[in-house]
Amino acid sequence: MKWDKTKFVSELRKNSSREVAKIGGALCDFAERDADEVSWGRGDEYGTMTYKSKSDFGLLSVFQITSKGQIKFCLNLFRQKEVPKNILRDYVIKLESNFLRDYDPVNYPIDSLEDMGELFTTGAQLDKLMNCIEGIAYRLRQ
Repeated sequence: MKWDKTKFVSELRKNSSREVAKIGGALCDFAERDADEVSWGRGDEYGTMTYKSKSDFGLLSVFQITSKGQIKFCLNLFRQKEVPKNILRDYVIKLESNFLRDYDPVNYPIDSLEDMGELFTTGAQLDKLMNCIEGIAYRLRQ
């Protein structure tokens, strides 16, 4: 099945709390407004939305959310593609300070799905994440 925003948001509302659905909807709107490309998954079990940015390495996935209310930050993809260290470091530091978690290679060895309900505890965290992603994408495009 090919997903789109309408199906995705509807499924997200079914599968998660009102707060998580609101966060997911805001991230979809943000991606449509800011990303160089938004890609919608094709899975049968759940949908995905991926925010992609242009870079010297082609289109690069920056983060992904699922219709089950999860989010994945593509830090290890950045590490594999050898994105400039200052951009990667900025992404890691901003995520760590926003969510009070460690995203270094030891504590975050693979890009994994995290529950948005557990991750986002304040509205300011969503704004900070979107500002962080805007900055990272802007720098990737240069």
